[in-house]
Amino acid sequence: MNQIQAMRVFMRVVDLDSFTLAAKQLGLSAASVTRSISMLEAHLNLRLLNRSTRSLSLTEVGRQYLDGCRAVIDKLEEVESSLLETTRDPNGILRIATPMTFASGGLGSLLAGYKALHPRVAFDVTTFDTPIDMAEGGFDVCFSDDLRNASSTMISRGLTRLKEILVASPTYLMRHDTPRDPSALAQHNILSVSDGLSCMWQFSDTNGAYKVRMSSTLRSTSSAMIRVAALNHMGIAFLPVSLVEEDIANRTLVPLLGQFEVNGGSRQIAILYPGRNQLSNKIRSFIDFAVSQYTTSYQPAPLRAVA
Repeated sequence: MNQIQAMRVFMRVVDLDSFTLAAKQLGLSAASVTRSISMLEAHLNLRLLNRSTRSLSLTEVGRQYLDGCRAVIDKLEEVESSLLETTRDPNGILRIATPMTFASGGLGSLLAGYKALHPRVAFDVTTFDTPIDMAEGGFDVCFSDDLRNASSTMISRGLTRLKEILVASPTYLMRHDTPRDPSALAQHNILSVSDGLSCMWQFSDTNGAYKVRMSSTLRSTSSAMIRVAALNHMGIAFLPVSLVEEDIANRTLVPLLGQFEVNGGSRQIAILYPGRNQLSNKIRSFIDFAVSQYTTSYQPAPLRAVA
């Protein structure tokens, strides 16, 4: 038995709470993962996991062994990483997941800047408009905003703020008049992104706060779809500035109610990554680069586990 490999398998099964997902991420068969855990328990003559058809849980001794495994593997990978770091530049494919709102904004320049420093790294970027499972997708890093939930196994570091605004096309406003205050929105066609949150929009200014219940003419999980609908004069949309700034510059969309802060103001964009395993040089260097690019304009949140 390769005990180090068996310890790695054991850790991955616990982190993902699944033999099947652990096998998928490690490139092994489910039977091989099961056999590895069984051999480890036989070697120790101890039961590490309580398992049923529906759930897994650590035994008391299993929890103690897990802590020891982490210490051993972390130290081993730290030694190997320090050796490799002195002899090899980051290389290979970096798998990234990002919401469409960030992909259309700051991600392109971030990847270009990193590529200039590390030309041997290539990128595989998956964009999403609805939450995805980073662990199951096998991504190295994930960009997220504070409307989306992160796994408790992820580390989150704040990068920047995402400002959103109300916009509509000049043609739509010519047909329906321009709203002067939030209450007037009830008389308009609303185009909204389906994110699982309340359909109540909250506005605030120096005079106080206002809540307006929205009845959407069009709802979509895709912010890109909502933008296209707004460009086609279908109604008023609430979208990230990065997605519509060119449209505003070209006057194909017009910003509305700019004196109001909507839904509590801008949202935080953060970078998420696995926090329980030693990171490769490629992943760590990209995280450090991403954080460094935003420190001048935005103070990152302290390194923390996402609850």
